[in-house]
Amino acid sequence: QVQLVESGGGLVQAGGSLRLSCAASGRTFSSNTMGWFRQVPGKEREIVAAMYWSGGSTYYADSVKGRFTISRDNAKNTVYLQMNSLKSEDTAVYYCAATANRGGLLGGYSYWGQGTQVTVSS
Repeated sequence: QVQLVESGGGLVQAGGSLRLSCAASGRTFSSNTMGWFRQVPGKEREIVAAMYWSGGSTYYADSVKGRFTISRDNAKNTVYLQMNSLKSEDTAVYYCAATANRGGLLGGYSYWGQGTQVTVSS
């Protein structure tokens, strides 16, 4: 049973930083793609950042390039999303996701966490 558990969300002022964590369990993820998505009410879920667990290419949405960084800790089986210079428009529920096997960075996600709320006050 694959489990992805996010943590680290909260309320922060504009310009501040947060680090989201996604603890993965239930299988080895060395051949998977890991992604962070976000969703606001009334809008579609959008991909924010993605990476191959084994390393190599990464993807960032244009809206977060230069501000967000995705990374992972193999020993802890955890993926992170470091978010700096936060803006009010970054307010959303953030979800961690994983693919069942390695593919592209933008799709094919089968496993999802429960989400964590990030609220940026202006």
